[in-house]
Amino acid sequence: MLDAVVARQPDAFVLLGDNVYGDTTDMKELQRKYQKLGAKPGYQALKKAAPVYAIWDDHDYGQNDAGKEYPQKAASKRIMLDFFEEPTDSPRRSRNDGNYASYWIEDNGHFIHLILPDLRWNRDALSKESTDDLIPGLKPANSGPYAATQGRTMLGETQWQWLEQELLKPADLTIIGSSIQLLPEFTGWESWANFPDDRSRLIQFIENNRIADVVFISGDTHWGEVSRTFVNHPQPLWEVTSSGLTEEWKEISPNRHRLGEGFSQVNFGELDINWAAGEVGLSLFDVSGQPLEQYTMILSER
Repeated sequence: MLDAVVARQPDAFVLLGDNVYGDTTDMKELQRKYQKLGAKPGYQALKKAAPVYAIWDDHDYGQNDAGKEYPQKAASKRIMLDFFEEPTDSPRRSRNDGNYASYWIEDNGHFIHLILPDLRWNRDALSKESTDDLIPGLKPANSGPYAATQGRTMLGETQWQWLEQELLKPADLTIIGSSIQLLPEFTGWESWANFPDDRSRLIQFIENNRIADVVFISGDTHWGEVSRTFVNHPQPLWEVTSSGLTEEWKEISPNRHRLGEGFSQVNFGELDINWAAGEVGLSLFDVSGQPLEQYTMILSER
């Protein structure tokens, strides 16, 4: 799959979590998993082709569906940042409340703001649906076991303040790299929908501050899809979910914001920015580099 990515000649590449399947509290085992990734010819070729940016999800954080209770998160963070060669003086290393970060990418005189929130370090416990909710007919097909719960958070207030400050910084394009999906309103699997306070706070902040030219990219699902929703804002919100590079999931969950089909085969996503035309191509590709879906996001006039 990474050979197909390299063939697209990317200017940058973003890994959105589950970059390795650690699933352990043994940090030597986690290091071995990263070493195995680093030894793969496809990954070595990718590193030579483009800068690689990364955030974690549950499996490389440490355990399936884990949150703030995971005991080895500080050690796991050090191992991850060492692997991805985060500078020793990076604020990301010195933060004691998470692994979140933002980066600026310059492209022909235009500035792209890549924001990577950490949805694991501070995440409150997930709630499972009650037995009644699991009665056939009361739950959409292909949805998971989790329920939306008010009053809980993934980010924590310190990270929220950081994220809102980052979003207010002027940029020609803002990319929010989320390890789990944001726009789908309910899947039952891990998503922002399980934390409705967080989800509404982010969408409303973008609306209220009229922050233009924002696109979400996400992973985790093991299927690929493009979502769009119209909000109280001059532009719709777009999300490209690319998942996974190696994993497939045949039963795609419902998503009323999905455009076209979802794709269960392995896939990768691409944002192709055309500054002159004022648009961004949003695409999914298969393992051979053939397009699965392609849409166009129109940028605001400046």
